[in-house]
Amino acid sequence: MRLLSYLGQRLLFVAPQLVGILFVSFLLVKLIPGDPAVLMLGPFATPDGLARLRTELGLDRTVVEQFLIYLGNVVQGDLGTSWQTTMPVTSDLAQRFPATLELVTLGLLVALAIGLPLGVAGARYKRGLLRTGADYYGLLAGALPDFWLGLVLIYVFYTMLGWAPAPLGRIDFAVIPPEPVTGALLIDSLIAGNWEAFRSAAGHLVLPVLTLGLINAGPILKMTQATTERMLDSDFSRYAELCGLPRKVVVAQALRNALPSVITIVSVLYGFLLGGAVLVEIVFSWGGAGQYAVQGVLNADLNPVLGFVLYSAVLSLFIYLIVDLLYFLIDPRTR
Repeated sequence: MRLLSYLGQRLLFVAPQLVGILFVSFLLVKLIPGDPAVLMLGPFATPDGLARLRTELGLDRTVVEQFLIYLGNVVQGDLGTSWQTTMPVTSDLAQRFPATLELVTLGLLVALAIGLPLGVAGARYKRGLLRTGADYYGLLAGALPDFWLGLVLIYVFYTMLGWAPAPLGRIDFAVIPPEPVTGALLIDSLIAGNWEAFRSAAGHLVLPVLTLGLINAGPILKMTQATTERMLDSDFSRYAELCGLPRKVVVAQALRNALPSVITIVSVLYGFLLGGAVLVEIVFSWGGAGQYAVQGVLNADLNPVLGFVLYSAVLSLFIYLIVDLLYFLIDPRTR
């Protein structure tokens, strides 16, 4: 019952948060230079044609009226149409958003696999090679741009060594992709039993996932090291050591108490990478949702931008809800 009450309190704020995010995003998008009507009709459009199209699009109304119309359409499941692709935004995002989720999720798993052990090792050993390596890696990961690292990996593993496939999309052109079920090529290939497509999709994922993993392991490492080190210096850890508990057990207890901070940084990184991975998507021609939204900004195609913001907001709120549940399970003080 406490868990259900906890969930209910969190869910009460979801709808107001989504409306607020949409409203702020709508206002910001309207500040983008460029007239959609001019871009849609071209430079040779007549003034009458432009005026008629602006009326059809509702651009002659106030911003508040435009937002209320858009909000009413969103409630009905209509996110508008992209004039670039001439497709409904929901259809475009259904194809592109799973690609971004697949890339970001695997990238963060790699970042966790690198940052968590290094952070614990850096906290456990005050001196030595592991501590020095963890410190320098954290500084280096925070200083390197992800798109630059992606270009370096392409040059080394594709151009020089020829080990990686060409950075042109999610699968080889000669390979027939599986029928879309989840939108993630790895999962869809496993469902269809298409091992050729699975190998091709996995090969194309290696470099972009490694790029995101190596860069985003830095914040996870720093947070894990700082919080675990603080727990090891606390009274309960010293008391446990005085009682004769093995050092390994004491470190495990300290890590468990440091987990809420680690989970927080992972959730923040996940929400950030939904749009922040766009440069990596461009470098590897990934065709994800972030790249789709950036093209909408550059061409004053507003519906894809707002649709991407809405999808990202819903997913981010869902992730934060999962984080709250993990807090509820890990930290007894929340109960």
